Amino acid sequence: MTLKFIDLFAGIGGIRLGFEQSGMECVFSSEWDRFAAQTYQANFGEIPHGDITQISAGDIPDHHILAGGFPCQPFSTIGKRQGFGHETQGNLFFEILRILEGKKPNAFLLENVPGIRTIEGGRVFESILEELGNIGYYTTTLDLNAVDYGVPQNRKRVYFVGVYKKYGKAFDYIKPKPVQQSIGRHIEKNAQGYDMSEHIVNKYLFKKDDGRPEIVDETTDTPVKTLVSTYHKIQRLTGTFVKDGDKIRLLTEGECKAIMGFPQSFIIPVSRTQMYRQMGNSVAVPVIADIACQLKEFLVTGGKNNSRDFDEGDLAWKQLKLLSLA
Repeated sequence: MTLKFIDLFAGIGGIRLGFEQSGMECVFSSEWDRFAAQTYQANFGEIPHGDITQISAGDIPDHHILAGGFPCQPFSTIGKRQGFGHETQGNLFFEILRILEGKKPNAFLLENVPGIRTIEGGRVFESILEELGNIGYYTTTLDLNAVDYGVPQNRKRVYFVGVYKKYGKAFDYIKPKPVQQSIGRHIEKNAQGYDMSEHIVNKYLFKKDDGRPEIVDETTDTPVKTLVSTYHKIQRLTGTFVKDGDKIRLLTEGECKAIMGFPQSFIIPVSRTQMYRQMGNSVAVPVIADIACQLKEFLVTGGKNNSRDFDEGDLAWKQLKLLSLA
C-alpha cells in the first residue's frame, strides 16, 4: 500500500520532495503565493490549490499524513514574534487543526522555527501541543539542525510529528549519524549576474571591522549561516556572501539549492529575488526525507519500534548520493 499525504503551505514543494523520496504519494497541495505556485507547477506539473482558509475539509482527498511548514514569520526571532496574535499567518495553525479534525489522518508532520518554543513564555508552544492532543494525537517534537543531514547550512528547526492515538504510543524518531558538508565544495567560480557594486561592498558590507559579514569561497571548510527569505536585501549581519575572484557576490541559484538540499535539476522559473525568498522559506529536503522514512515505517508496522542501521543503507547516505554530495 502506498501511503498518501497532503502538502499544506506547500511553498515550492520542499516537503513534497522529501516525502516522495521516501516513496509516498501526494494527493493534494495548497499554496496561496502565486510565485511559489509557479515554481511548484514547474517541478510537479500541478498548480496547488489556493487559500487554505477557503477550502472545506470535505473537498480534500483522504490521506494518511498531513504535512506542512505552517508560516514561521509570526514565530521567528527575526520578526516581531507575534505568535497567534498575528492577524493572518499566526492563525493558520488553526486551519491545520480544522483539517486534522475533519479528515483524521493517521499522522502529521509540521515544521517551524525554534522561536516557537519560547514565544509568550512558552504558552504558544504549550497551546499547540494541547490542541493537537485534544483532537486525538500524540505529538513528538524534534529539534534538528540541517547541517547534520548533509547540507552545508546551519538551519535549526522544530518538527512536530503526530500520530493518531489508536497506535497507543508516540512516534519515536532515531537520529542518523551526522553527515556534514562544507560550503566550499559547492562554490561556483566566475559566476555571472550575482555581483554587488563596490559601493555596497565597501560602504555597507565592510563599514565596520567587526568580522561581519560572513564571506566564503571554495576553500571554506564550514557550513553557512541560515538562509533567510530576505537574503536579497543584502543584510550584513545575517547574510553569507561569496568571494569569487576579485569580486564579492551573492549566492547563486545552484549554491542555494545545495544549501537547502534540493537537486540541481530543480527548476526555478521566477526572478532572482523570488528565488531567494522561496529558498529561504523552504525546508531542508534531506531532513524531511529522513523523518518521512521513519514515519512511514511506524505507520506500516502499526507503531512497532523502528530501527536504524548506521551504514551505507542509511537514508542520510542515500540522500547524499542522490544530491551528488558524497
